[in-house]
Amino acid sequence: MRVLIVEDEVRLAEALGQIMAEHRYLADLVYTGPDGLEYGLTNQYDVIVLDVMLPGMDGLAVARGLREAKVSTPILVLTARDEVPDKVAGLDHGADDYMTKPFATEERLARIRALARRKGEVRTELLTYADLALNLSARCLRCGEREVRLGFKEFEVLRLLIAYPKMVVPKEEIILKVWGADSNAEDNNVEVYVSFLRKKLLFLESGVTIRTVRKVGYFLEVEEP
Repeated sequence: MRVLIVEDEVRLAEALGQIMAEHRYLADLVYTGPDGLEYGLTNQYDVIVLDVMLPGMDGLAVARGLREAKVSTPILVLTARDEVPDKVAGLDHGADDYMTKPFATEERLARIRALARRKGEVRTELLTYADLALNLSARCLRCGEREVRLGFKEFEVLRLLIAYPKMVVPKEEIILKVWGADSNAEDNNVEVYVSFLRKKLLFLESGVTIRTVRKVGYFLEVEEP
């Protein structure tokens, strides 16, 4: 299962992400309303966990924007406000469930699983680009008859690049999404894992390559035959 967590409290978001990982769920963490909307519009998630109070755009506006774009991913709203009108507003803006902080971990997981069942959780999760198929559950990358298993950070870097095809993903964003906001990772850490991925793409004989935009970041490109 793949979960999008939209929470501006970085430590809380990372704690939620860690809990997801411990239960073998894939989680993407974003910290602002506009980023939550952008990621949610990719329609790649089984559940979206969405805080109400967010910088740039509040969670209710994010939920409304997703529903207006016909994104049907179940949304679990998190908020510190426990008033009935607040809950009604969340549901009216497209949320499927509502939890107030603080919350019990097991209850939250149970609600996420329940929401995921609505969308139909039991399926093989694949993210594709050109001749590549990335298995999100097994962390395996396939091209034709060839397949390789990716390390955790290799997987996360490639998943981020595939999520934004033909767009340059800045190194700073890769560090934030893969290593975390409190990490000491630097540009050369990203370069090492991009090098690993390039070698695996060569092994797979894929037509996809990772291009570098000097001093900026990376993007995927399909090479001409």
